Amino acid sequence: MAIPRTGIGVDVHAYDEHPSPEAVLHLAGLAWPGERPLAGHSDADVAAHAAADALLSAAGLGDLGSNFGTSEPQWAGAAGATLLAEAARRVRDAGFEIGNVAVQVIGNRPRLGQRRAEAEAALSSAAGAPVSVSATTTDGLGLTGRGEGVAAIASAIVVASD
Repeated sequence: MAIPRTGIGVDVHAYDEHPSPEAVLHLAGLAWPGERPLAGHSDADVAAHAAADALLSAAGLGDLGSNFGTSEPQWAGAAGATLLAEAARRVRDAGFEIGNVAVQVIGNRPRLGQRRAEAEAALSSAAGAPVSVSATTTDGLGLTGRGEGVAAIASAIVVASD
């Protein structure tokens, strides 16, 4: 009997202090026009990054930084969904099947509820497995409560393939 393995992933990005006029917020595999963009080496999609981090952790493959570090120019500007898809490929190549991933976004904006199903579909497509998305605020506390950035926490379950 294969015993499931779990992983936890976390990602945090600050809002871009000086975004270009064409910059757009990317969150949960979706573009959010009109919302303040986050700063990062890739697209700063905290939800997709936390999901990828959780998958890599569950499979014993390290973390997001050791797989897609800022010292690797090929990941500069990469979409979070691309990183999630690549993490899922690496997990499968390591001999695991993905059970599911749950992601919780922590921040004041954007309001995720109206696009939750769309976000779940985008991340599930990237991972090739079910991804659930939820959101919360910190009631004004911490960097997310002060509106300085957005965070996400994810958990993933993988099972060794036969």
